Amino acid sequence: MDKESIIILDLGGCNSQLIARKIRQCNVFCEILPYNTDIEKIRRKSPKGIILTEKVEHTADNISSTCNHNIYELGIPVIYIGELIEHINLSKEDSPKNIENLKDFLYKTCGCVGSWNMTSYVDMSIRQLKEKIGDQKVLCALSGGVDSSVAAVIISKAIGKQLTCIFVDHGLLRKNEADEVEEIFTNQFDVNLIRVNAQERFYNKLAGVTDPERKRKIIGEEFIRVFEEEAKKIGRVDYLVQGTIYPDIIESGVGKSGLVKSHHNVGGLPDHVDFKEIIEPLRDLFKDEVREAGLVLGIPEKLVNRQPFPGPGLGVRIIGDITPEKVKILQEADYIYRDEIARVGLDKHISQYFAVLTNLKSVGVKNDKRTYDYTVALRAVKTTDFMTAEYIELPWDVLGKISKRIVSEVEHVNRVCYDITGKPPATIEWE
Repeated sequence: MDKESIIILDLGGCNSQLIARKIRQCNVFCEILPYNTDIEKIRRKSPKGIILTEKVEHTADNISSTCNHNIYELGIPVIYIGELIEHINLSKEDSPKNIENLKDFLYKTCGCVGSWNMTSYVDMSIRQLKEKIGDQKVLCALSGGVDSSVAAVIISKAIGKQLTCIFVDHGLLRKNEADEVEEIFTNQFDVNLIRVNAQERFYNKLAGVTDPERKRKIIGEEFIRVFEEEAKKIGRVDYLVQGTIYPDIIESGVGKSGLVKSHHNVGGLPDHVDFKEIIEPLRDLFKDEVREAGLVLGIPEKLVNRQPFPGPGLGVRIIGDITPEKVKILQEADYIYRDEIARVGLDKHISQYFAVLTNLKSVGVKNDKRTYDYTVALRAVKTTDFMTAEYIELPWDVLGKISKRIVSEVEHVNRVCYDITGKPPATIEWE
């Protein structure tokens, strides 16, 4: 496939991700690069056009100095999209005057034909992975979530039994999830699977840690260390596969946009990794595109549409320090929440929903006795790309039933709240 592309140079614009999604929806591949990317690197990618995004208005005269190179010399269409969606024509008179005309910029100005689609992308990825890996051995970090599952299957399609999937049960998974993951990949997929029970190891490392960034980095490093140890047991392994997706890359800091949060697949990696290379077959895809790739690969729809789950698991849904008791509380509350949402058929209309165990304790009454217990927060959002999101207006009767079940069935919880904040300003996860 001739992967024609558009490059977005990020000078701090808040709409870079939105623009990228709109371009891909036009069947044109695009990627976001830092504003100061070397011009020769851009040239090697042979883009059809360039878009500059900036939150502070620039003029055509000073954009090149900001980028530290002369983008004019590339000889391709360049447009500027500021915070107010203003466009400055830098190379051609027929650049779009309105964002509504993005298709005109892509097809007429840049000469794109719209050849990028998921079937072609998957086929190309499998060919490239097969060529890159050859006859070498690969480990895949399998969490059972959508991202790692799709990554595992695409690698399996490329190299078959050269792949070994290692599933680390770090004790921070949802209720019953560890057993479900093992069952799916043992019985439904012809994959070499090793399950590592490492709950106590992770709990010990996380004891007393309250800062969310430290949690992510600790969990990320422990993941890597577990894989290194397992790799040594099975012999020489050259590559480690992770289910990193594009929002992970962007939110870990691109260009002037800065760090939103470190993802254990990106910013949380230790400096030294004992593998020849880390392979991230999904790093160019947004979440909805990962699901589409999963369906192309033949993964059952039930697994493909499974609720997104962060790599650090419940570790970033427990505010404050992590203990086995808190994990148990959250697992039970989250299970009730998901059970009730599915019972009324709302699961098909919500992009992501989950419970959070806050570190807030308050006075309550339970069984005619005074209590001083935790508050559980519920989150439900609707989104297409997980870069922006709006909260869902759940029916009051549904929320009421969920709350009643949680406070009556889960020990040490006496209060339930519902989060009605969009992204931005909040992130979808609480940490």
